[in-house]
Amino acid sequence: MLASRRAMVVWAALALAIIAPMTAAAFSPLLAWREPIYIIAGFAGILGMALLLIQPLLIGGYLPGFSGQGARRGHRWLGIGLLVAVMVHVIGLWITSPPDVIDALLFVSPTLFSIWGVTAMWAVFAAALLAGIRRKLRPRFWRLGHTFLAIVIAIGTVIHAILIEGTMETITKVALCVLVLLATVKVVSGVWHRTLRTRRRV
Repeated sequence: MLASRRAMVVWAALALAIIAPMTAAAFSPLLAWREPIYIIAGFAGILGMALLLIQPLLIGGYLPGFSGQGARRGHRWLGIGLLVAVMVHVIGLWITSPPDVIDALLFVSPTLFSIWGVTAMWAVFAAALLAGIRRKLRPRFWRLGHTFLAIVIAIGTVIHAILIEGTMETITKVALCVLVLLATVKVVSGVWHRTLRTRRRV
């Protein structure tokens, strides 16, 4: 009974952390002047942030009902979802404003949030590539490489989101950003601890 209640609390808290910023953004008055493709791109970005919260919780074994192989399988599928969300986000912005996206991709954009966003985007692509060649890599190199990219993705995305004054409501946005960082730090510290412990044994 206690485990069941704990599971309900965890899932309810996670749902609130994800739904709240999306709902707040959906009621933003700024959407009235935006094109549909721009709105889709924006919400793809919010969805991507939500996945960044779920990913470490999933692989760290903190989500009730997911453990072992099931958690790893879910992590892989959500990783693909994150990749798709990033692509929709970037392509949507490209369609609405090609010059701004080109400047961002070339790291010559005058807006700092664009630079952080593109950095996180390339880290997502690199993580996907690393996952694709995982079997060809040494386990230790894979863990450290993937973990490093996860840190870059989380930090880059959070700074990108914080610097943008757009449709996301401030309080729910900051809360989601803080949760993403906390979840990432928690899981990453565990991965590094296990890697160092294994290295010492060897």
